[in-house]
Amino acid sequence: MIEILKTAEKKLVELGINEAQSGSWFNLINPTYDEIQKVSLILNLDESFLRNSLDVDERSRIELEDDCVLIIINLPLMEDEGTYDTLPLGIIFTERGFITVSSKKNKVISSFNKETSHSFDTRNKTKFLLDILFRSTKYYIRYLNNIYKQSEEIEEELRKTMKNKALFQLFEVQKSLVYFTTALRDNYVVLQKIMRLTQSSKQNSMLKFSEDDIDLLEDVIIENKQALEMVEMHRNILENMMDAFASIISNNLNIVMKFLTSIAIIFAIPTMFSSFWGMNVDVPFAAGTNPYGFWIVSLISLIAAICAAVFFAKKGMF
Repeated sequence: MIEILKTAEKKLVELGINEAQSGSWFNLINPTYDEIQKVSLILNLDESFLRNSLDVDERSRIELEDDCVLIIINLPLMEDEGTYDTLPLGIIFTERGFITVSSKKNKVISSFNKETSHSFDTRNKTKFLLDILFRSTKYYIRYLNNIYKQSEEIEEELRKTMKNKALFQLFEVQKSLVYFTTALRDNYVVLQKIMRLTQSSKQNSMLKFSEDDIDLLEDVIIENKQALEMVEMHRNILENMMDAFASIISNNLNIVMKFLTSIAIIFAIPTMFSSFWGMNVDVPFAAGTNPYGFWIVSLISLIAAICAAVFFAKKGMF
């Protein structure tokens, strides 16, 4: 899918592919082969720049050339309720346009629309880039807060019962945090490179930063660092929680095994007495020698079982 948009009088105007003008925003979401070819021809752009951004395993990076700039960052992505992942987003500067490329629709790019057009300008490419980066870090923080609430609910459920479902949910949360940690660290490296470009005496002709842009970039770096600290804190808490619940599960299993072993020993005592008096040899209280022999043997085995139960109870086996 291709959307071609341009800011005009603080409104976002949609253009046809043959109406693209300087300052237009080309938003490509899971584009087809033909769409990639059309955009690359219109903007005189290497197709590999567009294809690299569609690789789900692409790492965050920046490539500078004389006539274009490629910046790849990783956005947070909420796939299902409570399941999070990251998505590479390619941002490309050319003389004629500003291009964003992603393999899936995402909330970060979708938040730049006609309703929010007063807050950004597609013609100011550098500022538009920083707006996307800033909003991306805001979504990371928002999703991290959701993950924190979700992990608290799972923890409360695990306190009541050790169900496999809750443990698998906790594992999914931990996996999401790993994705976020990797993406935020890579994004931080890209942000630091952009900051160094602003301080360089030879700035790239495609990236021209004003004083306000530099202030916004500093805010983006601070927000990204805050998100990274949050995700690392949640990861540490979750790892400790997983270790604690693993110990609890192991301890509960030991308690159950002790209980079952004690019960087996107690029930083995009457069986032992019945085995002795069931042998085909002369034994005390045998049939014909004492009419109360059965009851006497039963009483002895019961008393022995009770004594064993009391002993195990004192030892904390129940």
